[in-house]
Amino acid sequence: MVAAWVMEETKTVDLKDRRLNHRLREVLSQLGEHPTASIPGACGGHAEMMGAYRLFANEKATFEQVLAPHTEATRQRLAQQAVALLVQDTTEADLTRPSQQVEGAGPLDGGPRRGALLHVLHAFTPDGTPWGTLHARVWVRDEEVGCAAQSRAQRAATAIEQKESYRWVDTLRLATEEGQRCPATQRICVADSEGDIYELLVQATAEPRRVDWIVRACQNRAVQGENGQPTAERHVREYVLGRPVLFTHTIQVRGRKAKVPCETRGRRQPRESREAQVETRAAQVRLRPPWRAGRQLVEVTVHAVLVREVKPPADDEPVEWLLLTRLPVGKAEQVRQVIHYYGVRWTIEIFFRTLKSGCRVEERRFEHVDRWLSCLAVYLIVAWRTLYICRLGRSCPDISCEAVFEPAEWKSVWQVTDRSAPPPRAPRLGEMVRRVGQLGGYVTQRHREPPGPQTLWIGLQRMHDFALCWTLFGPAARNRP
Repeated sequence: MVAAWVMEETKTVDLKDRRLNHRLREVLSQLGEHPTASIPGACGGHAEMMGAYRLFANEKATFEQVLAPHTEATRQRLAQQAVALLVQDTTEADLTRPSQQVEGAGPLDGGPRRGALLHVLHAFTPDGTPWGTLHARVWVRDEEVGCAAQSRAQRAATAIEQKESYRWVDTLRLATEEGQRCPATQRICVADSEGDIYELLVQATAEPRRVDWIVRACQNRAVQGENGQPTAERHVREYVLGRPVLFTHTIQVRGRKAKVPCETRGRRQPRESREAQVETRAAQVRLRPPWRAGRQLVEVTVHAVLVREVKPPADDEPVEWLLLTRLPVGKAEQVRQVIHYYGVRWTIEIFFRTLKSGCRVEERRFEHVDRWLSCLAVYLIVAWRTLYICRLGRSCPDISCEAVFEPAEWKSVWQVTDRSAPPPRAPRLGEMVRRVGQLGGYVTQRHREPPGPQTLWIGLQRMHDFALCWTLFGPAARNRP
């Protein structure tokens, strides 16, 4: 049986074969009900399992075609929003196998690890609720690219269009095209420090303006004074530090460990969890273009927001964000909004964790990477659905749970968690999400945060099993002739 949300999400599916369309809906429903299970375990039978593998092997079920109906459904959801945050980010998929290599997988870091890279443009509401993937690009590095390190001079002489980093510029262009589809929705493209590329800033500031943007600065770029004259503060950070403090506030800093032992960049140094007081400044700056081989870049004018810890511990790395944007920063409230919008970017990290740990996409075993890509497209939709339920339970806890759950789902969970008959009226979504979280190990306590994605995706699997039993053996089944 195909879930109702799957039918809604795949209304526009077109794999050029009606049977393939139906098979995709069945597979998406099965894997969505059991995201952490193996494909044979999720499908529940030999015929269903073979049908799933035949779907992934079909040349019509490409990564782009499988994801296309979800992308169209995402556009329809965004058209109903006043503000949408389009977050782009990259993650790697490690497909290294101890005994069998995946044919077509490429090098990841010049070492023995092999896999693919995934760059996603995912849409969020300002409160962090995911609306879905608008664009996704997957590529495999060539052996030469993965194994041969270029010198700094060689990299500087290579055109941006021939580099992997061009994906950030190209995705911003795609986000701009999305802005043309629905001009009534304000769309803000958000990128982390890896997206701090001067060509991206040039494209982002070009007219006509169809999308706003925020990028965390990675480089302390040179500032151009009026009429080409030099300024006293020659770089962005020093220039903004010379502006007055707009406001100070206290934040909770989450600790982290260094991913690479020899890492020297400050923003990736390890630090302890703590409470920190930060001060915020903002200014408009004109950036001097860097040198590029064979081309002349233009100057760009941007707004810079600097969030800086006042008195960091002597033995810990200070908190500091330098954000570049085209959004207005003339008032303190506007600056707070820019900071808030960038903070939503962290939700895409949760999305990737849901994809890898919840859906276990790196552990799916296929002989060829092309078949794995079709499977990845399905799990991108499954990961969105899991995180969507989690965040919607926080942002809209008072709506009816039937906005997300079928009657058999919430009634069976109520019966299991409450040990009593379900109420005649559907409970609130926030309460239902907590009960589903209980099935995954969430402990309900007063004033505790709602369950996170990890407990929720475990609970959702158990919920679907209970719902099936409810449908087959519950009160409604007993009353059927």
